[in-house]
Amino acid sequence: MDPRFDEMTAVLKSYFDGLHNSDTKILGRVFHPEAHYFCATDGKLLHLDMGEYFPVVDKRPSPASKGEARADRIISIEFAGPVTCFARVECVVRPRFFTDFLTFVKLDGRWQIVSKVFHYDVRE
Repeated sequence: MDPRFDEMTAVLKSYFDGLHNSDTKILGRVFHPEAHYFCATDGKLLHLDMGEYFPVVDKRPSPASKGEARADRIISIEFAGPVTCFARVECVVRPRFFTDFLTFVKLDGRWQIVSKVFHYDVRE
């Protein structure tokens, strides 16, 4: 099997760990410093850079601190050449259930998210 799948699975595990623990130190290793974050679920475009996104994560109580079970999974991983990847994943930060489209590039020997586009549903 292509070793990039193992590399990407490890990066996505860190991504899920960072979200579940609201840990921007972990997320800072997964996201490229110039990454962008987009959502239009509410009918208007939300666009944040990492300087705007990380403080939001820092302020929220983590799902781990509330004893919430993890519900994250990788739906697909697709490669376009040796240094470009797309992953579709699902995760939960209650009450929101997310579908994330993550675009990665491999720079300086490591995969980093350069864009996160997502949708969420609110559920109890």
